[in-house]
Amino acid sequence: MQIKELELKAVDIRLRALRLIYEAGTGHLGGTMSAADILVALYYYKMRVDPQNPLLPDRDRFILSKGHSVESLYCILADRGFFPLEELDSYSQFGSRLFGHPTVKVPGIEICSGALGHGLPAAVGMALGARKSGLSSKVYVVMGDGEQAEGSNWEAAMAAANYGTDNLIAILDRNMLQITGCTEDVIALGDVAEKYRAFGWSVKEIDGNNMQQIVDALDAAPFEVGKPSLILAHTIKGKDICFAENLAKWHHGIPNKDQYEAAVAFLENKKQEMLSHA
Repeated sequence: MQIKELELKAVDIRLRALRLIYEAGTGHLGGTMSAADILVALYYYKMRVDPQNPLLPDRDRFILSKGHSVESLYCILADRGFFPLEELDSYSQFGSRLFGHPTVKVPGIEICSGALGHGLPAAVGMALGARKSGLSSKVYVVMGDGEQAEGSNWEAAMAAANYGTDNLIAILDRNMLQITGCTEDVIALGDVAEKYRAFGWSVKEIDGNNMQQIVDALDAAPFEVGKPSLILAHTIKGKDICFAENLAKWHHGIPNKDQYEAAVAFLENKKQEMLSHA
């Protein structure tokens, strides 16, 4: 896909994820919207995956470490054909395999995630395993900034650098908010780019809601031979949901009917404007 197509796809995914959350009556609206552009770029542009053969040995691997923000990922997997689109209607319903966090019951999901701080350690292991198996696979992991307070991330960061896992690309969704408020008020991250560099990583900072910058960063990775790469993606929590942008209370929250209809109208108008300028 070209950049404009990816941008349009991101609007469609936000619309589907919004509907998913509204109709299910549960979900993490803020974080799934902040990361939507990143996930679209990974699944429609960059990653080598096959919906008809999701366990292809030489596939690229993806882990959503901030697993509570799963709604956009489910919408993308269904749209790509990993499972039927109509199954999205069962999200978070009794008996559904579409849980509120990623689960390996769903084709295309590599690990059950959402226990914060576990995604990066698992990704390091996958990257090492791929290298030792002679595979050309890359491993991508999207982390939340709130979960950087988990010490397991920093153990994994040291291990990744120590073993030279340059087939590992971590993306930090830096929206500055977590469930209890601003990250810098809870446990301040400070200059997180310099922290990762100090741990032996190569880092590139981008606007994580700018599709061109996301694609360019993914194409440039690994940024240095022999080093794991971190894409520090500055994003907006609740991106393109008119009532939820940059508000911690929408980390988890269900829009009412008026809010839902206003958000749908905003996204539909944005899509029409994009199409008129295509």
